[in-house]
Amino acid sequence: MLYLVPTPIGNLEDITLRAIRVLKEVDIILAEDTRTSRKLLDHYGIETPLWAHHAHNEHTAVNGVMREFLAGKKLALVSDAGTPGISDPGFLLVRECVKQGIRVECLPGATALIPALVISGLPCDRFHFEGFLPHKKGRQTRAQYLASLPQTFALYESPHRLVKALEQLLEFCGPERSACVVRELSKLFEEAHRGTLASLVAFFQQHPEKIKGEIVIVVAGKEEKHEKYEKYEKYEK
Repeated sequence: MLYLVPTPIGNLEDITLRAIRVLKEVDIILAEDTRTSRKLLDHYGIETPLWAHHAHNEHTAVNGVMREFLAGKKLALVSDAGTPGISDPGFLLVRECVKQGIRVECLPGATALIPALVISGLPCDRFHFEGFLPHKKGRQTRAQYLASLPQTFALYESPHRLVKALEQLLEFCGPERSACVVRELSKLFEEAHRGTLASLVAFFQQHPEKIKGEIVIVVAGKEEKHEKYEKYEKYEK
């Protein structure tokens, strides 16, 4: 059996009792970065062996993993943070398990997408999740496509590409489109900045010190009217 186990995106308390039990009971834990996962396992007293399973080795490692399943082993897959397979390694292994008739279970748990979407204040009854935009080829084409969607859309972005992403979204969505930039979810300096795309571009150009950590951008759909939002900041004591 393969268990997909979500891990905290920041606060170490954001892990379920079931996840802790599964990580203790399986024979092997496949980890995106064994050093990162070791900190979490040590925190909860989990001594299960760790194997590296990441974007650079998942194609070559899958055969060895499949042999462990055929030997009757139970394995868990974790990413550095959040739910495996969501903009993280996992898809190839799950697909191979499905082909081979190996049971796959995904535990519910942490992800940056849903909290960012909900606290954005934008409609979330329907939404589109983009993941990361391409770094170069196809980036503008995807931004143009997203601008045409009638529903709210969300994407992940790295700190050094945030302003560029907001500028490209502004170009295709227009300066008055409502949006929200959420960073450091569940961590001490969690922040959500709401406004138009034009105001958000101006804010982050003027405050580069705010461009840190894991970032989610949430943008209103083409048919949604802009509402004026005040900046929201949350500091966890």
